[in-house]
This record gives sequence, C-alpha cells and structure tokens, in this order.
Amino acid sequence: MAAEVAPAEDIRETRLADALGERYLSYALSTIMSRSLPDVRDGLKPVHRRLLFAMRQLKLDPKTGFKKCARIVGDVMGKYHPHGDQAIYDAMVRLAQEFAQRYPLVDGQGNFGNIDGDNAAAMRYTEARLTEVATALLDGIDEDTVDFRSTYDGEEDEPVVLPAAFPNLLANGAQGIAVGMATNVPPHNAGELCDALIHLIKHSNATIDKLVDMVRGPDFPTGGILVDARETIVEAYRTGRGAFRLRARWEVEKLRLGMYQIVVTEIPYQVQKSRLIEKIADLMNQRKLPFLADVRDESTEEVRLILEPRNRTLDPNAMMEQMFRLTELEGRVGFNMNLLDAENTPRVMTLREALQAFLDHRHVVLVRRSEFRLGKIAHRLHILEGYLIAFLNLDEVIRIIREEDEPKQDLMRAFDLTDIQAEAILNMRLRQLRKLEEMELRREHDALSAEKTDLEDLLADDGRRWKRIAEEIAETRKKFGQKTELGRRRTEIGEPPSAEVVPLDVMIEREPITVLCSEKGWIRAMKGHVADVSEVKYKEGDREGFVLRCETTDKLLVFGTNGRFYTLGGDRLPGGRGMGEPVRLMVDLPNDHDIAALVIHKPGRKLVLASSDGRGFQVEENDVLAQTRSGKQILNVAKGATAKFCLAASGDSVATVGKNRKLLVFPLEELPVMTRGRGVILQKYKDGGLSDIKTFTLEDGLTWSLGERTRTETDLTAWRGKRAQAGRLPPNGFPKSNRFT
Repeated sequence: MAAEVAPAEDIRETRLADALGERYLSYALSTIMSRSLPDVRDGLKPVHRRLLFAMRQLKLDPKTGFKKCARIVGDVMGKYHPHGDQAIYDAMVRLAQEFAQRYPLVDGQGNFGNIDGDNAAAMRYTEARLTEVATALLDGIDEDTVDFRSTYDGEEDEPVVLPAAFPNLLANGAQGIAVGMATNVPPHNAGELCDALIHLIKHSNATIDKLVDMVRGPDFPTGGILVDARETIVEAYRTGRGAFRLRARWEVEKLRLGMYQIVVTEIPYQVQKSRLIEKIADLMNQRKLPFLADVRDESTEEVRLILEPRNRTLDPNAMMEQMFRLTELEGRVGFNMNLLDAENTPRVMTLREALQAFLDHRHVVLVRRSEFRLGKIAHRLHILEGYLIAFLNLDEVIRIIREEDEPKQDLMRAFDLTDIQAEAILNMRLRQLRKLEEMELRREHDALSAEKTDLEDLLADDGRRWKRIAEEIAETRKKFGQKTELGRRRTEIGEPPSAEVVPLDVMIEREPITVLCSEKGWIRAMKGHVADVSEVKYKEGDREGFVLRCETTDKLLVFGTNGRFYTLGGDRLPGGRGMGEPVRLMVDLPNDHDIAALVIHKPGRKLVLASSDGRGFQVEENDVLAQTRSGKQILNVAKGATAKFCLAASGDSVATVGKNRKLLVFPLEELPVMTRGRGVILQKYKDGGLSDIKTFTLEDGLTWSLGERTRTETDLTAWRGKRAQAGRLPPNGFPKSNRFT
C-alpha cells in the first residue's frame, strides 16, 4: 500500500473572490511595472534595458566588431530576462530598425526587416552592436550613478535604470499596453528636446506654450507632414493625452502630353507600405477611388509610390485630399504619456513634467557620480600620502622591509600608517623608488586635491550643478542635434488642411447612364440614355421596377419600406451586361423590407414622404443623404404599416387617394417640413390606407394616366379641403387601380 500523505499544515480558508482579486492585482502590478510601461527617466522597459546592459557587458561598443544576435539573446535570457528568446529578439530587432526607431539603439548587420512589414532574418544570421546613442544612455553606469538589483536567479546584478545622458523617452517614444492602462509616446527631435531642457533649467516655471516653441511636435523616423493646429499640439502636451494628425509627403511629377503622376515619398509612421498598397488596390476594385487609374510601387531603399489619376483634368490637391480621407496616407498617432515616475508609480505626465523628470534624474546621476569620484579621489589621496611618507623615510622603510619579520605591522607602528597605506607601500615596485617618481606623486596629489575641492564645491553649489547639467545637454545636442545627419528634423510641421471637403463628384468622369432596378432589388447601369428598355431581360420571376436616366456623377436615393434612406453613387453601380447585383449587397437593407422608391438626388429640393397608413411630411433632400451603408432613418412607421411613397415636392397642392376610393386635394403648405418622425395625417380612412399620392400645381389641374392617354381635371372644387379630411369619390373616369400613374 502507498504511504499516506500527511495533510498540509498551513491551510487558510479564503473566499475565492478574495483570492482571485489578490492574485490578479499582483499580476496587474507586475505587468505595469515590469513589462509594459517605460520609465520616464531612461524611456526604457526592462527588456530593452537588459538588452543594452548585456551588450555592454559583451563589450559591443560602436567601435568594436559585431556579435551574433543569438549570442546576445542567449546572454539576456540566461542572465537577466527569463522570457522567450523570440520575444527578446523581436525587442532587439525593433531597437535596430531605422523606420521604427527615431534614434536606433542597436546597430544591426544583416536583414532586420523592412517598411513593407517583412520579418527580420533568424537571430543566427544577424549580428549587432551598440550605437552612439545607446552608449550615451549607458555612460557612467560603472560610477555608482544608478542603483542595481539582483537578477531573477540572484547570480548577477542588473541596473534599475540607466544613467541616460540622452532624452530617450521622448526622442524614441514608447508604446505599451498594461492591465487597465496604456502608453503611447511618439518620437521627437532630440535637438529640440535639448533646447527645451536647457530652457527649463534656466526658467523652471516655463509654460507649455513656450516649450512647444522649441518642441514643435513629434518627429517620426519615416518623415511625413504633421497637419495639426498649434492649439491642438499645445493641448496634447498640456494634458499628456491627445493625437497627432500625420500625412504622407507627396509631389507632382509631370509627364508627356500634359499628363502627370503623384509620387509619394514618405508614408505615415507605422504604416506598412505593402499593406497600404493592397488597401488602395482593394478600394479601387470596390470603385471607391474612381479618380485613380493605377497604383504601383517603385520603391528601392527610398519610398516611391506612384498614383496615376484617371485623367489629366483632375486637380492633384483635390485628388490627394480624397486619398487622405479614404486611405492610410493620412492617420492619427495617439499620444498618451502614461509613465512610471522615479518612485515606480504610473501616472499621466505633461510635456513639462516629463522633461523635468529627466532633468531630476540627470541631477541625481551628477551627484552620485561626483560622490563616487570623491570616494575614489579620497582613496587615492590616502595611498599617495602613504607613498610620500615612504619617500621621506625611504632608508628606514627599506630597512624594515628587509630585516623585520612582520614589515607591515612595523611600518604601521613606525610611521603611523593605516593598513591600506602599508599594503600599498609593500606592493610598490622598485622602479617607483626613483626621485622622479616622487615628483610625479606630488603632482598627482596636488591635482587630485584640487579636483576634490572642485567636486566638494560642486556638490555644495546647486547653481553650479545645474550649469554642469546644461553643459552636458549642450554636448548631447552637438552630437545628436539638428545639425547632424541623424538629428535633422524629418517630419515637417505643416498647416492644418481646409475644413472644406472637395466633393468626390468633381473627380468622377461625367457619363450618361441608364439605371435599371428590378422589383426584387437587382440593380445595374447601362451606358448611355437608353430610350427603349422594353427588351431588357430580368431574372426569371423578376421584372422591371425602376428606370432612371442619369449620369455617373449623380447620387441615387434608395427609400426602403422601413423608412430609411440609403445613398448609392452612380459611378459605383455594376455594369449593364449581366443581371446586375442586389442592392442589399451595397447597403444594409433588411431582408424583410423592399425598395419603396428610387430617385435621383437633387440638392436643395424637398421630398414628400408617406406611409401606407396615410401619414407623411416634407423633408429637405439634403437631410436624407446617408454617409454609411446602414442608411439614415427618416420616416418612422407604425406597427403594421410600411413606408410607401417618396416623390418630389413640386407645385402648390397635394392629391391623395385611399384604398376606399376617396380623393382629397389640399394645399402643400399644410404638410410640415420635418427631419424625422411619423408625420401628420394626410387623409382619414375608416378602413384601408393610402393608395397613391401626387403633388401638382392647382392652376394646371390634376392629371392621371388612362393607359396610353392622360386626362386632366381642372375643376377640383368638389375635392378640395383641409389635410386629414376623408375626401370624396373621384371624378368619373378615374382609374380603377386608384393610382394617378
């Protein structure tokens, strides 16, 4: 029999909700502090910090050779970062990508991916070393400038934060999603940041407006044009939240015979070029870019996208405004400065707070570095003082060393030396006993004493410390500022575009078409104005519903029996060779509703809407245009009723006829103009509903169709009345169908 297992001694009864809450909170805090949010001081997450530190330990300086990325990843994973090798390599690849990192921290050799979205080669094929920017971040790390902590296995030490002589957080930006919070800091120009930092040192109460005069906005590695108003940029930096509107850079390239093509040379940040081209091609297939004839990629190492207009009469600016509106050639880059401060507390910071946090960190680094240097100087001076005592009593020192059994103790007693001084004298080489060496020691002692006095004065003088920090930042600006190839501004600060949107119609080639829509909702467009459509064929069981002679630049209004309006572009309708396509594939018309009317949109006109239960109103035609597939609800219908009529509000009178064969004529002005609703009662019915409605001019008379001929009744006195009356039986000869047409 198996031995019985002894029960656990420490068993605590805890509610499941409490246990889950406690553990989830621990997980959330770990994600926020150790994975997702960057530190405001060096702008790095733990994985990036560990990568740079491990590469420094491997002596991968910018002037040395490269090492395989697999070696680097192995060191990081084995010593500092207990996570997957692919996750570490992906983080390293991003630090090396010039199109993703404004100031790359890793100098990569080999395939590190491209702007098309292609992945980097495997880590066994690529090599890397640190860049000058990364070296600046690590500068002084061996001089007790930052705290260290034990690694996950306790065998090594790693820095809590880097000394960061470079404003990496804002210069390179950062992105991260934690539990319940996220950060998104776009990259900025390092030279502009240095200008703002120096100004903030001189004017500690500097306003955001003044700082934005220097930090004019993000500076993306892929360039582009920032088209936000200054007020928007200032507000984003003031609150720490917002978004920046970024557009592609483009130019017009003249061709033969008056033609031209548009060349896109810079695309928005984090937009994959291949995906952008695919989306543009997809929109062309959907006929949503009727003004564009072709798109192709002629890029080499530099971006070069070609957009060919459909004809040379199109205005390039108007065409590009539509491209910006419909494609990823324009996008918004989020801004959310949710960062970990010096106390490891996440909070949203303003531009001024983030810059000040960097300055405060540099101040701590300067103080700790100075104190570390003072300690080294004190130690060296202590040894030098021992050396000088030895030189003053050289013969006696030599005698003690040669003759005494315990020379160290005797030296300490004879000349009042410390253990360290005595040990240093005993370890001194014979060549150092020459007279010249004594002079060198005295010079070194004087120089170190002067440096010690200077450092003590620096630590005691707050003004001198900040002046020193300003000098360090000025040196950083000289190395990485606007006058260098790496530091020149790439993203242009442009003017916000005009609020006026160029209508798409002006870019569509105007051609006559005949639109045919069957009773079951299959629509198509035949070229030209077809006079006789009687020979047109429809699907079996279907027949002619609506025939409209219009142009490709026209918009068509589809009025559904659910009371919603949908909008179709004349240029986007399927061709007339086949049977067409269902309207339901183009708009979200429910399956249990049909098309009540199909009319050509005429801006400025009014429409009369009516439901089957005899209610209706007038509506401005401009108010029914729908911008989305889901349409726009205009006429609300009661249960059991349907939207039935949509006609132009022409003339001065309205004629209605009910299913009870009663005719009523009343003034059009009695029908109110509304934007949405059930409407008012048009005609009262004891039973049944509305059979037909028509607007006309009273003076011209009421006309109705009698087969191949028409009849006009001019004397309508007997049928004239007020809206909502019952009406009277129509004149003799009125169609038995109770319809005017």
